[in-house]
Amino acid sequence: MDPASTIGHQEFDRQRDPQHHRTLGSDAGDDRDSRNASPEQGLNRRTFVARGLSFVGLAAVQGLAPAWAAGKPRIPDDPTRVPGSPPSAYGQRSTFEDASRLVSPSHSLTPLQALHGIITPSALHFERHHNGVPLIDPARHRLVIHGLVERPTLFTLDELMRFPSVSRTAFIECSGNSGGEWREPKGKTAQETHGLTSTSEWTGVSLATLLREAGAKPEAAWMLAEGSDAAAMTRSIPLASVLDEALVCYAQNGEALRPEQGYPLRLLLPGWEGNTCIKWLRRLKLGTTPFMTREETSRYTDLMPDGTARRFTFVMEAKSVITSPSGGQQITPGFVEIRGLAWSGRGRVTRVEVSTDGGRTWKLAGLQEPILPKCHTRFRFPWRWDGQETILQSRCIDEMGYRQPAREALITVRGVNSYYHYNAIQSWKLLPSGEVRNVQV
Repeated sequence: MDPASTIGHQEFDRQRDPQHHRTLGSDAGDDRDSRNASPEQGLNRRTFVARGLSFVGLAAVQGLAPAWAAGKPRIPDDPTRVPGSPPSAYGQRSTFEDASRLVSPSHSLTPLQALHGIITPSALHFERHHNGVPLIDPARHRLVIHGLVERPTLFTLDELMRFPSVSRTAFIECSGNSGGEWREPKGKTAQETHGLTSTSEWTGVSLATLLREAGAKPEAAWMLAEGSDAAAMTRSIPLASVLDEALVCYAQNGEALRPEQGYPLRLLLPGWEGNTCIKWLRRLKLGTTPFMTREETSRYTDLMPDGTARRFTFVMEAKSVITSPSGGQQITPGFVEIRGLAWSGRGRVTRVEVSTDGGRTWKLAGLQEPILPKCHTRFRFPWRWDGQETILQSRCIDEMGYRQPAREALITVRGVNSYYHYNAIQSWKLLPSGEVRNVQV
């Protein structure tokens, strides 16, 4: 039996002693006095003020009738004359905002065309899972590191949080993003064509830190990462390529990971295809060669025109999409600011070009700060539409000099038998009616 497995069984059965904490307020002495006081003495100034405020609040609800009091919001004609809603335990967006993910049984798509800036709200971050979202008690969850290590180690979530924390803003993109576009223009909107990518601020502990703690052996060249979902999702990772940037994350956008994003732990490999960023992470095993799991043999390989399959094509190449105007939207003649997103798994986006005539001519777009490596970057291009039919496109270049390919150029090399890593230029046809449609040129 693997020594780490034995350690795992012992540790999972072990119960941790509860810790008790006592918090003292500035008026702790008053609380002790009130426990010994008579009912009449207990009605002190603090109690009187608190009850008075309660009566005032009741009067506000009954007499002033604020818009939030009736359950269903009522829109006042003049919001300065109606008391607003009280604080809430967890913030909600405005009732007037309705951007949402498109959901299927195995994934959901980010509404890229409805967002601003580069950070995707956690509630709108795309999701992809292979057998549902597991329900995991963080107090019972463990991460084991074993294989070619000096000290097979089991970490609790609390123990991981004791290590120096690292935050990194990075995009994650499913390798199947835009996969439906290989043969025909299937998606109607930017959400449908490119919605399997999102950007967040991720916080956790450096993978290199944990491997040092476990004593990774010099001959360790590959790492098996495994999740706690019902599919036990596993991928082989070449260590030399990820050690500088890989994180074991427990937080996203300032709060704990959402369940669909891997709560309580996920792996983050900036710039690599999303399925390598294992969610619900429970095991890291070091070895000398790839572990050849199901997900990297029968799945997540790129089928080439000659019948061969490329394996371990981890990096998500440079890609961009115009999000406004884009499919499903309606515009009118006159000034239009063309807006979109660009990203590259190899580093920073250094240049974005926009064509308003179907690729005959290209002009430089402006990049909106911040411009971060392996992160979504906003671009903008001022344009005046004359009402004539045309095709809008964008293409990006990253700091490695890689240029996003035209569809024809990509298919010449890759064919149309694949599903993964489609990064061809996206084309939107703008009709004289102002309607925008997905086309391929």
